[in-house]
Amino acid sequence: MPRSTTPAVELDVDGRTVRVTSPDRVVFPGRGLTKLDVVTYFQSVGPGILAALRDRPTTLERWPKGVFEGARLSTRTDNSGDAFYQKRIPQGAPDYVETARIAFPSGRTADEVRPTELAVVLWAANLGTLTFHPWPVTGADVESPDQLRIDLDPQPGTDYSDAARVAPHLRELLGELGLEGFPKTSGGRGLHVFVPVEPRWSFVQARRATIAIGRELERRLPDQVTTKWWKEERGVKIFVDYNQMARDRTIASAYSIRSNARATVSAPLRWEEVPDVGPDDFDVLTMPARFAEVGDLHARLDAAAPEPRFSLEQTLELAARDERDHGLGDLPYPPEHPKMPGEPKRVQPSKDASRHDEDTQGA
Repeated sequence: MPRSTTPAVELDVDGRTVRVTSPDRVVFPGRGLTKLDVVTYFQSVGPGILAALRDRPTTLERWPKGVFEGARLSTRTDNSGDAFYQKRIPQGAPDYVETARIAFPSGRTADEVRPTELAVVLWAANLGTLTFHPWPVTGADVESPDQLRIDLDPQPGTDYSDAARVAPHLRELLGELGLEGFPKTSGGRGLHVFVPVEPRWSFVQARRATIAIGRELERRLPDQVTTKWWKEERGVKIFVDYNQMARDRTIASAYSIRSNARATVSAPLRWEEVPDVGPDDFDVLTMPARFAEVGDLHARLDAAAPEPRFSLEQTLELAARDERDHGLGDLPYPPEHPKMPGEPKRVQPSKDASRHDEDTQGA
């Protein structure tokens, strides 16, 4: 890709100067959106994106070459992609970019970007960051989640509308558990619901609470919802991805841009809007006007927001009842995690020789 010769643009961001280099570099060819368009988008939703990221260790999803046809995101097993996740603060970061030290499941640590002001967001956008992946913790306590994040993930044969049909049942269940959730589009086919909680519990407990919520939804909506980890067992249902609450698993923040041709964004919603909208309704071009009209619908999730935050006690009691009365213990962790206490074996059911032996003996 030829290097742009257009001079850098300097933006004043609350008294900070943020340089946008190669401002005319095309990031989304199908929409004609440039790097400067991306950066000024984040500036237009500034209070919202900062509230979503404020004081949270944040992984940067960087697309420095743009989202062109065939572009790929590097993975743990293949780092040859055109985009990548940045989990450590980039070299040469301005001195106003603060960090938080987090520990991965492996025990290794990293100093991640911890946005404290809007200039940090725009600086990261100039580096090609489209999607921000904040941890559900703050720099004050990186071991205790202050958000419960529930991911309603459509499986093949389902889409956003199916997740939207599950959403009111989730809202009702949260209310029964003394919780209040705040929905948003994922920017793709899914729906996310975030719950502000007191930072009193560990990642293990927060994940266990999410499993309990998923299982109760599954009991109420057995034809629509699943908590099965293995894809071959999920069916045509909405998967409650409980492992999004595992350590080092993150969800795209509100107002993040997603790496698709339309440049959709993750949009906070009112509950009553959930059944009537779709992911394509919110993108880099339409969100600024919506934000100007409705403001930040997720302001309650800001780490700096006043109380209330909610207790997980009732939800953890539900988890304990599941285990005591139904024998429902833990579920498999993601593959990069070490084996966890009480975790069942991580063997795909179709490849589980012991299961086949039991099936044969029972035949």
